[in-house]
Amino acid sequence: MAGDTTLERLLRRDRVIVAAGLVGVAALGWAYMLYLARNMAGMDMGSDMTMPQMRAWGVVDLALVFVMWAVMMVAMMVPSASPLILMMAAANRRRREQDDPLVPTGLFLGGYLLAWTLFSALATVAQWGLHASALLSPAMVGTSPVLGGVLLLLAGVFQFTSLKHACLSHCRSPLGFVMGHWREGSGGAVRMGLEHGLYCVGCCWILMALLFVAGVMNLAWVAAISVFVLAEKVLPRGEVVGKLGGVVFVVAGLVMLA
Repeated sequence: MAGDTTLERLLRRDRVIVAAGLVGVAALGWAYMLYLARNMAGMDMGSDMTMPQMRAWGVVDLALVFVMWAVMMVAMMVPSASPLILMMAAANRRRREQDDPLVPTGLFLGGYLLAWTLFSALATVAQWGLHASALLSPAMVGTSPVLGGVLLLLAGVFQFTSLKHACLSHCRSPLGFVMGHWREGSGGAVRMGLEHGLYCVGCCWILMALLFVAGVMNLAWVAAISVFVLAEKVLPRGEVVGKLGGVVFVVAGLVMLA
């Protein structure tokens, strides 16, 4: 009984530490995005911008956009991954009661964010292409109703595909993922995080592409997508929420094309 009490106390402490760390990471991401949005709002007042303008991009411009996407993915996706990360901390504590579970949990988070960092690199290339084609305004808002309508239609249809269902099932079942994908050691923790991150990318990639419709730095749009992703993953009827969202996307896409 004493051992169980000690383990329960350690689990509670670990949960608090990990949860506080996740909140801090997400908060820093949102703070950086608010900083960028504030800078963009000052464009018309002649303030210095930390994002590229409507001109051919250089290496620095690409780097700035990549950092923007990477930080934005941290802010948007860490909250929805929190249930699994907390479960990882608990599983590590139970398997190795005398060892600190925070290190493998941190490595798992690192692997998870690595998947979204790779996605951020692809999103940067996509934004560069849209920028070069004048399909994005200086404020990084889509200028083509056709582009916006097609992206909305794709997002809506994707909500009903088998790929979406398979990836969302992994994201909605933290316990199932831990039991089915457990690997020992530091390398195993990173690989588990990367695998889970790739499932999340497979689940949400087209939702992130919708940022090109209403504005990459439109924080209201970013927050709405973040809440939608969180609802899909953690609510008891999250799949239904996802399908309802798919219907809304299809209708919005048809309206925009019309």
